Amino acid sequence: MSGHSKWATTKHKKAVVDARRGKLFAKLIKNIEVAARTGGGDPAANPTLYDAIQKAKKSSVPNDNIDRAVKRGSGAEDGGADYQTIMYEGYGPNGVAVLVECLTDNRNRAASEVRIAMTRNGGSMADPGSVSYLFDRKGVVVVPRQQGERELTEDELLEVVLDAGAEEVEDLGEAFEIRSEASELVDVRTAIQKAGLDYESAESSFIPSVSVPLDEDGAKKIFRLIETLEDSDDVQNVFANFDVSDEIMEAVG
Repeated sequence: MSGHSKWATTKHKKAVVDARRGKLFAKLIKNIEVAARTGGGDPAANPTLYDAIQKAKKSSVPNDNIDRAVKRGSGAEDGGADYQTIMYEGYGPNGVAVLVECLTDNRNRAASEVRIAMTRNGGSMADPGSVSYLFDRKGVVVVPRQQGERELTEDELLEVVLDAGAEEVEDLGEAFEIRSEASELVDVRTAIQKAGLDYESAESSFIPSVSVPLDEDGAKKIFRLIETLEDSDDVQNVFANFDVSDEIMEAVG
């Protein structure tokens, strides 16, 4: 799965600086609003909100926007939308399984946009449950290798996170990806903070249990599909069970 993980972290870095920053900001704000509505507006008592705020801050979302989103979500300020989480399932080119997580105030619009993106990019929609069984819900924390002046080793990180519930640590080159049960995510993230380590992101994610290896042509097609899906304002996350080698990653840029 390393190719997929590397692609995800590279994409995250690019998203922070690229022309779609406005779109990324809107999605991060939506996350905060929904987390505040679901679990209350106090980040100390609402770990999901805490992580949503941290992710927004690390992506340079202005503090004013973050504060307003918390107030809208918690009901302290008017104007919050009634967002619903909907999962769509489908297959991309080469039989790659695709899960599309939407956060929307308009079910029909979201369904239509996902369907159009899939069919125009060589994919097809699938019945609920026919794809999701190929994925496991996991907690994923990404920790940069470079911690200030020093480089973090995998052994040092394992010592910090194993007792907190981490299942595995994967070396992605510039960063480490730590996976745990979704229910252990907060404990793992807290252990990292207590050890004085910086982290890039901590969130619940869908990790494929089996993956489809892709050649350069297949990789281009699936990346195009995912980018088209993510261009929809209603789409929050796209999960897919492809794997690509480092060489192919470099070839497709």
